[in-house]
Amino acid sequence: MKKRTIQEVILTHVEENRTIYLFTTVLFLIGIVFGAIIVNSLHLNQKNDLYMYLNQFFVQVQDGNIAGSKEIFSQSYIHYGKYFALMWILGLSLIGLPVILILLFLKGVVVGFTVGFLVNQMGFQGFLLAAVSILPQNLLLVPAFIIVGTASVSFCLKMIRQQFAKKVHQPVFPQFLRYSLLLLCMGGALSVAAALEAYVSPYLMKLVVG
Repeated sequence: MKKRTIQEVILTHVEENRTIYLFTTVLFLIGIVFGAIIVNSLHLNQKNDLYMYLNQFFVQVQDGNIAGSKEIFSQSYIHYGKYFALMWILGLSLIGLPVILILLFLKGVVVGFTVGFLVNQMGFQGFLLAAVSILPQNLLLVPAFIIVGTASVSFCLKMIRQQFAKKVHQPVFPQFLRYSLLLLCMGGALSVAAALEAYVSPYLMKLVVG
């Protein structure tokens, strides 16, 4: 019964917000494309500087001179946790809607730029590096960002309707509780993603760089 109830809640959430899910997903994909385009617009000197820093990082990876897994895990979890917390707070604000969309777009830009730069500079080897260093954690992070972004946009829109539509008078607290619980659940996915970034990606990167 509990399993069915959870499935029903998830299906209801997706059905109620499918338009927002579509919009946030497309926005994220546009950000990825935009990030890849930025790579091609960089000057040669900028590309050389970035590639030099990248090579220095690869040397550190190969020599094992990088932060420990526990440190990487804590830094990654705190970084992404702050991102999620900011989106949650913005969802409670009437003026947070455009900022949430900008954050989603920028996350897509970062992913697109990173993958695009590696492939642009290193070809197939860059693609392999992107696959082992970016793909594992982002298989969880990207859906989590889209879910959190959609939930934040949805709650923000409900707050706006409550404020300006006189005919809409739904209890706010149950909606706030569901919104907050959803973000807490995404915190679990965030833990797994941070663990992949800390314990799996460095090992795979060392194999590819070697």
